[in-house]
Order: sequence, then structure tokens, then C-alpha cells
Amino acid sequence: MNELVLVLDFGGQYKELIAGAVRKLSVYSEIKPGHISAAEIRRLDPIGIILTGGPHSVYLPDSPQCDKDIFSLGIPVLGICYGMQLMCHTLKGEVSCGESGEYGRFTVMPSSKSALFDTNKPFKALMSHKDAVSRLPKGFIASASTASCIAACENATKKLYGVQFHPETKHTESGGEIIKNFLYKICGAAGDYKLDDYIDIQVSRIRQDAGKEKVLLALSGGVDSSVCASLLSRAIPGKLVCIFVDHGFMRLNEGDEIERIFSGRKLNFIRVNAQKRFLARLKGISKPEEKRKIIGEEFIRVFEEEALKLGDIPFLAQGTIYPDVVESGGAFGAIIKSHHNVGGLPKNLKFTRIFEPLAGLFKDEVRVLGKKLGLPAFMVNRQPFPGPGLAIRITGEVTENKLELLRRCDAILREELDRMKKRPDQYFAVLTDTLSVGVKGDDRTYDPVIAIRAVSTGDFMTCEYTPLSHKVLSRISSRITGEIPSVSRVVYDITSKPPATVEWE
Repeated sequence: MNELVLVLDFGGQYKELIAGAVRKLSVYSEIKPGHISAAEIRRLDPIGIILTGGPHSVYLPDSPQCDKDIFSLGIPVLGICYGMQLMCHTLKGEVSCGESGEYGRFTVMPSSKSALFDTNKPFKALMSHKDAVSRLPKGFIASASTASCIAACENATKKLYGVQFHPETKHTESGGEIIKNFLYKICGAAGDYKLDDYIDIQVSRIRQDAGKEKVLLALSGGVDSSVCASLLSRAIPGKLVCIFVDHGFMRLNEGDEIERIFSGRKLNFIRVNAQKRFLARLKGISKPEEKRKIIGEEFIRVFEEEALKLGDIPFLAQGTIYPDVVESGGAFGAIIKSHHNVGGLPKNLKFTRIFEPLAGLFKDEVRVLGKKLGLPAFMVNRQPFPGPGLAIRITGEVTENKLELLRRCDAILREELDRMKKRPDQYFAVLTDTLSVGVKGDDRTYDPVIAIRAVSTGDFMTCEYTPLSHKVLSRISSRITGEIPSVSRVVYDITSKPPATVEWE
């Protein structure tokens, strides 16, 4: 059993970054609701607790609170942003609303020796708050400050620490060192979390749970399901059936490419062409959440039918990863988007059990795992493609004509960006439901607007838009509007995550 650090979620946008940063430092982490009881925490026996940020004000009656007894368990606690304010508020300090707040990078000045900081020199850190701690609880001291707020505080005797800034982001200098110091200097971590151990544990667990039965894997051809296939084939060789359901929402020629790649490997690979039934189910549907859930349910129905054809296979496996689970339902009802393989699953499943061996891993961990399992680099490094495919890159109702239009636009975009030596981490086209006036030849047109999206990210949980050159953007726009008669306007999305998500729907 690995040492555990609990990340308690209070609605913070960076909770996954925090948990991921901990794991990169060889300590296992899990995200739990902020209102988890002290008794449950004691049962889980973590070596440390991290309280996330959040959008609320701790002094308001409807704000998320925590069990006050967690601060007397003797377990080290690090509060980040809202987490620091919550700790101070709960322990009888005072939190007040500032006049202007701090948003962006500010200079933090350590004011006393602290186990959190390796240096007493000023450093830049990402701040995102208006509320601030105005009076510290008894026994606490300020260990750092900015020009307008207490930037860090601690009660070293009780191992309670707080930072007003976000050390989990790349915008904070030496933020990783601060988290490392909390884990190793304060929590006394041994650093026993290794992905090699994860492989051995999952292989053993899958063999025990599957027994002599076969397992049906929902294979999309993406990174997650491909790594899942490799892990399962190691655990239960000869008993894995990989089914690729072509729902008709793939990119240009992608279904054929997936079949070519996987039919040549030592897998029982089956392709099911179900384009017409998926499209029929989405007729008249325009809301993105509804589209995701319909697609998720239809996937399951196809898998159930295929399992019966193959002799009633009792187990279904999916490439679900940790962010899918977290984003599909946060601790305070913050559903970012229902992933088709989580929020879209129907209640009346005919499978005895669902195997999700990657459900505890982040995307970067899945890629590392894939390399350790011997998958080729081109497969492990594929950019993400959502399970519902182009259906959620078409704003509004999905039709065959819209799909064909978007496939052509997306193919042009990918062809142009694939030429770049240093490509963005993810890029795609979106067919919006906005119509725009244009002129082609002597004719007035009134056609849909195509949006293109390109982002750079290291963790696929946050991202910055990629500043493509005007030369590249001009070439993409000229090709799309020139080669596709029904498009006369192309726009470029320059929004990062947050506040946006990577996908439009």
C-alpha cells in the first residue's frame, strides 16, 4: 500500500494540477470532497492533506466548509488559496474582502524561516484572490507576504501550513519545490509511488477479478484505450476482445486508420460500423450534455449486443482516466462535462462488471505507462480526441452534411499544422452554429463560421492557446474558404483553460 496524500476539493480549478504535482514527486494522491469527515480521513490514514482553492468566500454561510477536527488529527495540512483562508477561518482567524485583490503574478517575500521555502529571497507567484487573511489564528505566524496580503502562514508545531498563491502552477517560481518540501520535509514522505508498481498491481487485480472469463474492451484507438488494451492483454492474454465502434463521428479516414493499426497486432480486434444508428439517436438533439449522454448509452448498447454475439462476455473494460471521473462530477456539483464513459453510462447495464484499470491515472501518467508497456511512440503521443468525436465539435444538431463539412475543414487544419516542426499539443476545427455573410465571386453567401483551436499544455488539464503566426493562420483560412464552397469565414480561438475548456462543448 502506497503512502497517501489527500487533496480535498473545495471547487478549485487546479485540483487536478495539485494531485498531479504530488504524484510527479513519487507520492500517491487522491482527490476527495472537501466535506469528508475527520473519521474517514483517519481511516484512510494519509501522510498529508492539501486543501484546494475555490471560488467562494469562507465567511459566507453557504460556502464550502471542512470538518474542523482535521486540523487536530496530527496530520500535516497545506492550505492553498481558499484552503489557507478556510484553515485560518476555521481556527478562529479572520478573513476579509480586499479592495482590489491580486490577480496574476506578484512578488512574494518570505519573512521568516519556513520548512516550505528553500530560500528567503523574493519570488514571483500566481495569485488569484480578492479575499485575504486579515488576522491569523492563535499560534500561527506569517512566513511570507506580498505588498498587500499575508502570502503564507504556518503553525509549525501543529504542522499546519497555508499559502495564498498557487504553487501547483508553472506560473509560480519554484512552486514544485514548495510542494516537495511539504511532502518530504513536513509529511516525511518516502516517495514510494512508482508506475512500475501500478502495472504489477493492476495485472494481478485484473487476473483475479476476471478469472477464466473473457473481457470486452471498448477500443477507440486513442491513447487511453490503447494503453488499456496493452495492460489487459498482459494480464489476460488470449481472453481480451477489442471492439472498435465506429459511430460515424471520426475524423477523415480515421476509422480505417485505426482498423489498420490494431488488426495487425496480437489482439482479437472487431470493427462495428454503427454510423446510422448513432446519427439517428442524435436527430433533433442540440444540447452538448444530452449528446454526450446519448452517445455514452448507445456505446454500451452496441457493446452489449456484440458481447452476446461472442458468447455472453460478462465484463466490459474502458480506458477511463482520473480526469474523466473528476470532471464528470465535482465535490460541489461542479460538473465540467459528463464524459461519455462516466456520466453517459446507463443505469441498467447488462455487464456484470466494468474494468477501468486506468481510472486512477492522469494523462501524463497514462503516456508513461504506455511507454513502459512497450507501445510505439506515435500511439502513446497521439493528441486527445474525445470519445463522442466530432459530435461535440459541431455546435447544435449533428447531421451527415455537417459531419462531412467539418471533416474536410479539420483535415486541412491538421495537414497544415502537421508541417510545423514544433506543433501545438492539440488542434482541431469546430463547426459553430453561427451564420455569417460572405462574398464569393459575385454572390452573397450566408454560411457557418468555422473556428479553429490550437493549444499548448503539459498536463492536458490546463492549457494556453498557441500563438500561431499570422502566416500560418492565413494559409489555413485561405485553404478552408477556397477549397470548401460552403465556408466563407474562419476565426481563431485565443482562449486558454481556464476560463474555457479545450473543447467547445
